[in-house]
Amino acid sequence: MTQKKLPIIYADDNPYDIELFLEVFNDLDLGSPVVVLRDGQEVLNHLSDREEDLSVEMPEAILLDIKMPKINGLEVLKKIRAQPVFDRVPIIMITSSEMAKDIAVCYESGANAYVVKPIDFDEFVDLIASLSRFWTYLNQFEDNGVNSTCL
Repeated sequence: MTQKKLPIIYADDNPYDIELFLEVFNDLDLGSPVVVLRDGQEVLNHLSDREEDLSVEMPEAILLDIKMPKINGLEVLKKIRAQPVFDRVPIIMITSSEMAKDIAVCYESGANAYVVKPIDFDEFVDLIASLSRFWTYLNQFEDNGVNSTCL
């Protein structure tokens, strides 16, 4: 019997980027459900549901844009990392910002990866495929009894 894949959270407010991500991710056919959240507050609300109700699945990974309404991705990252229950959940910042300050602060705040979104469609497809290959096949996770294929 195959283990159920855990959900991946993709947080972005740009409808075009969301559509592209879902299209590419579905084409890769990795089997993990994707939860799309459109602002930082939605991410925090979703994760607080997990804290209050253990039947809500722990995300396998969280992909965060920095520039989101209500609460930006950096603040969301800090709030998630302040909660020990999410210590082992990979958080990948996927954003248009190439500012050295943003990159440094994200890593200092607990991001596992920082990726700049390309503008070109084919490059975006390659990026999502590369991220998926890395987190699914190359990265090694601690065996904690959870199905950690990630992305």
